Amino acid sequence: QVQLVESGGGLVQAGASLRLSCAASGRTFSSYVMGWFRQAPGKEREFVAAISWSGGRTYYADSVKGRFTISRDNAKNTLYLQMNSLKPEDTAVYYCAATLRGPLASEEYKYGYWGQGTQVTVSS
Repeated sequence: QVQLVESGGGLVQAGASLRLSCAASGRTFSSYVMGWFRQAPGKEREFVAAISWSGGRTYYADSVKGRFTISRDNAKNTLYLQMNSLKPEDTAVYYCAATLRGPLASEEYKYGYWGQGTQVTVSS
């Protein structure tokens, strides 16, 4: 198993940047494909980005492509999400997730391990 803890959320103005982190413990972090999802109030949870075991491949939702960057540091057992040019519609609880099912997954059901989430609020 792997345990995931997100951090880095907060309240920012539109156009600002934030970097989310997800610290992993348990089984070997580098064994997992990692993803970020988000859930806005009153909406279903949606895929944001995913990254391969080595970090060599990434995949983004169209809504964040060009603004968000997913990365990982396997030596530090940490996943990141750099969010630039934030918009009010990015307001959501952001979750990191892990799966042993490769190569890259955007489907929520493929992820078996989830963090507790961190709130990101973007004001206009």
